[in-house]
Amino acid sequence: MAFEVLGQKVRFFPPAGAVGLTGDFTDWHRSESIPVSTGHVELEFPRNSWVEYAWIGEDGKPFADPDNPQKSLNPWWNYPRAIQIGSYELHRVLKQMNSKKDVPAGTVHRHVWEGSVFSGTRRAYVYTPANYDASQKYPVFYVQDGVAFFRTGRLGEIADILIAENRMQPAVFVFLEPNDRTIEYYLNDDYFTFLQTEVFPMVESSYAVRTDPEGRGMWGASLGGLISLYTASKHPEVFRHVVAHSGAFLAEPGRADYDAYEAHPWILDHLKQNPPRHLRVSLDTGTIEWLCTVNRKMAALMHELQIPHQYREYQSGHNWVTWRNAIPEAMLYILGV
Repeated sequence: MAFEVLGQKVRFFPPAGAVGLTGDFTDWHRSESIPVSTGHVELEFPRNSWVEYAWIGEDGKPFADPDNPQKSLNPWWNYPRAIQIGSYELHRVLKQMNSKKDVPAGTVHRHVWEGSVFSGTRRAYVYTPANYDASQKYPVFYVQDGVAFFRTGRLGEIADILIAENRMQPAVFVFLEPNDRTIEYYLNDDYFTFLQTEVFPMVESSYAVRTDPEGRGMWGASLGGLISLYTASKHPEVFRHVVAHSGAFLAEPGRADYDAYEAHPWILDHLKQNPPRHLRVSLDTGTIEWLCTVNRKMAALMHELQIPHQYREYQSGHNWVTWRNAIPEAMLYILGV
């Protein structure tokens, strides 16, 4: 038996070779795992939540629970397994994604080029909406961790449904893949230079997109959410909209360990001193993750500074189940009609 759900409590039964338990509730690699000292580990979670976990072996490395076939949506790690406590509620749009036979689909174009600001081959997917008309100009969003948002987050498919329902305006999404996200997304001013010198010229010469601030936005999760808000806040002449899922707002210049609980929320002070009142911001986070508190603080700061924003929480962790579930409401807030 892998686990047993007892109301809001879960008993995890360790498989052979497990010495610790990690997951959303221990910040994965960001804190000590829970040691296996008895026949099981018992933890309590919110009602109707989605929890991801893995076991730690004697070698200190995480491994998948061999007795739990429920995989997560993680595009980077193969070891997280998932448990539902009650019934985790998916957004209506996600429920109908697999049966959207009559929904007109957008078109995706692949681009590859050699980087100059950051070395190495760069990749991007550009989504154009169904019935794309090159004679009109579309809002454009630059999406960090692009391959994951395109394949795992299924952002384009969600847009297809909301556009077909006439609930959001058609838009172009540029899915940008990083080469080293820990460098490019960590409060790096060179990232704007990368956008300005490599990405904007490619997109704006090939697609009918708006070039005014009201027609441009940034989108990302975790570190991608951080660089999206940081970059857009500094460039009112370029951006008006930001979507940040589980923003890694504990980062500060000169400090590599952005996920420590005690890290100083530098960006909160930075934004308070330089209020980005030109922005409209969609924020969300999982309640079972180490970035929940700082995202709540960010939402409170947005309210204090009178910056148009929404803030939503999901009963899940720092993972793609949370972020994919949050995408429809973010789209409706930023692009809704």
